[in-house]
Formats: sequence, structure tokens, C-alpha cells
Amino acid sequence: GPPGFPGLPGIQGPTGIFGVKGEKGNTGFRGTRGFPGKNGVPGLPGDQGDTGVMGFPGSRGVPGPKGFQGMTGFQGEPGDQVNRVVVKRPALCSYLLPLRNTMKGHPGNPGPPGETIFVRGDPGDMGIRGAPGNPGPRGPQGARGPPGSQGREGPKGMIRNEISSTFLQGPPGQTGVPGQPGPHIRSASGFLLVLHSQSDREPLCPQGMPKLWTGYSLLYLEGQEKAHNQDLGLAGSCLPVFNTMPFAYCNINQVCYYASRNDKSYWLSSAAPLPMVPLSEEEIQPYISRCAVCEAPAQAVALHSQDQSIPPCPLNWRSLWIGYSFLMHTGSGDQGGGQSLMSPGSCLEDFRSAPFIECQGQRGTCQFFANEYSFWLTTVMPELQFASAPLSGTLKEGQEQRKKISRCQVCLKHG
Repeated sequence: GPPGFPGLPGIQGPTGIFGVKGEKGNTGFRGTRGFPGKNGVPGLPGDQGDTGVMGFPGSRGVPGPKGFQGMTGFQGEPGDQVNRVVVKRPALCSYLLPLRNTMKGHPGNPGPPGETIFVRGDPGDMGIRGAPGNPGPRGPQGARGPPGSQGREGPKGMIRNEISSTFLQGPPGQTGVPGQPGPHIRSASGFLLVLHSQSDREPLCPQGMPKLWTGYSLLYLEGQEKAHNQDLGLAGSCLPVFNTMPFAYCNINQVCYYASRNDKSYWLSSAAPLPMVPLSEEEIQPYISRCAVCEAPAQAVALHSQDQSIPPCPLNWRSLWIGYSFLMHTGSGDQGGGQSLMSPGSCLEDFRSAPFIECQGQRGTCQFFANEYSFWLTTVMPELQFASAPLSGTLKEGQEQRKKISRCQVCLKHG
């Protein structure tokens, strides 16, 4: 397994206490030189003195007991040596703790079993051809075939006149049987329209537009703390299958890793109430928006009014839906993305201050975090567009927020 984190420092020993410094004695009189005395008997031990005031710093105490065994760490990538460690944030916060000068802890416990990498083996030898099977039973009688196509007009008949030995033109032949109508081939337009329901129900394609596939509304992905955005108006934002970790990463050593670091995925969310704890497994499904990709006769375009009125579609264009002008988004750190304002993905049918949810890839959980931000076009009064700086304000109530958000409409040209 990977090495564990350094252990916690040991407990420092108690500081020693110095005794009281005695007073300097008076200088005695110089005595006469006496004879050497006999060795005295050892005296009795004296009484213990009172505790004196704190003396000078004591000598270094004995080393404390070893620190607790470190927790098993996640396998990290080799990187530059740093003097701080980032602790993954809990539900609504993130913390940055400095490293202490610690004593080296015990080696970490053995890690979980490594991932199994399957290598394709050499193809085996071709087997011996089997004997032919027995003839199967006679199949049922087939359905009556369609009528044949119209036959070609035959040559004009001739009646031989035995008397004059000349050929006369005969009567015209009968009209042939009408052939069946040819197949109706609809030319494919090649234009795709993506719909996001912002709920756990699949959206319906507009009338006359066939549905190509359905899926889940992917907003953007984060790997190595770098984000890659998906335009909600393009078909790539509608993944057929959901997973908190829908990608793996590979290096030049021809090795690929899956779910071995805490990369993230971000999805449009539904209107379900905000959860108090991280969601996992089947609890996640009601919170992920569904989507559909439809074939359209022409390219759709989003129009933004930058006020509370719905912008009208141009002449000979029809409306597909109306909504709110969704501009961009950020999530973990400073990573995020945005929508092209001509794309239908910039016009979401429902406004929410938290329109997307973050999924922690390796952990397999999803939750709304406090540092997720959504950005929307606002309403602007034309007479104040070149005026002084905008007045700042805080909007907390839902209807009050909607009054400040620009309206939009997605339009499609008539065929």
C-alpha cells in the first residue's frame, strides 16, 4: 500500500525545576593553619526545602511516546515538495492546514488491492471446422408479396393479311397493372436540438422532430483540478448513461487509471429539495436532470431580451421554449465554464440559484456545496446603460431574483 501520513508529535516531557540560589556568605577571618582533622561521619539527610520560584529553563526532557499510527493515505502523483497539505472539504467548507514539524510515524497499513489491468492475450489457433448440421424443419409459408411494378408497353401488334401478304397495324394493347408507390425517403437535416428538462423526467421532442436518444444533462468535468465545459445546446451535453466518474486518465507509460483520485463531475440538477447529507447510489437519481436529443429541420438559436419581456422570434421563425438567460458557472476552486449566448443551452426554462450539483468521482457521492456559483444575464434599463456604476444589492427571495434575470426565447426557422 502507499505510505501513510507522518505520525503526530510525541508529548513533550515536563520542565525540570531548579533549586533556590543561596545568598553569598560574608568573608571569614583568615585563620591559622590547623592540623588535618580525621574523616567525619556522614551527616543525616536534610529536610526537603520549599518549592522555589521558577528557575531558568530546564534541560531537554526525555523523548515522549511515539505518535499514533498514521491513517492510510490515498495514492498520490509525484509532485513538487510543498510545506502545506490540503484537507478535502466537508459538506460546506474547505480548510487549509499547515504542516507541523512532526516525528516520522509508523508505516501505514497495507492499502486496498490494486486495480486489475487486463491485457489482451494472443489469439488462439483456429478450431477445426465442425460437421454440417442437420437440415432444419420447413418454415411457415411466407406472406403474400406486393403487386409487381408496372410492365413496359409492348410493341404494336400486326395482323397479317393473307390476301395481300401485307402487315396491318393491330388495335392497341390493354393498359398494364399499376405499380406500387415508391418508398418515401425523408432527407436527413443534420441539425440536432438538445432539450434539458431540469427534472427527473425525460423531455419530449417538439412535434415533427424524431427523438435520437435520451440521457442525463452533463454540465462539465474536472480532472487534475482543470475543468472542461459542455455547451448545453450541443449533443455532447446529453450522456446516455450517468456515473459520478464517467472518465479515466492515461499517461505516456501506457497506463490508465480509473477512480484513483478525487476528480469531479457536474450535472444539471432537478427541483428536488436540497439534501442535508451527501447522496449515494439510488439516492442520486431524482436529483439529476434528464435530456433528449432530437433531429430538427433547421438550426435553433437563443434570443435574449436583457429585460423582463420575452423577446419575439424573427419573421418566419417559430418558438420552441422560453426561459432565463444562463451565462456561466463555477464550482470547486476557480474552475467552471459558460454557455454561448446564441446556443439553446444559454436559455434554461427554469431559474434556480443552484442549477447544478457536484459529484465526487472516487467517493461516488453527490451534493450541493456553498462554493458553487451560477451566473445569469440581468435586466438593464436602456436609458441607464451608459450611466454611472450599477447599484449593488442582495436578492434573497425567489421572485425577487427572477425579476432581475433576463428573459430569453429559443426559435427555429420554418422549413
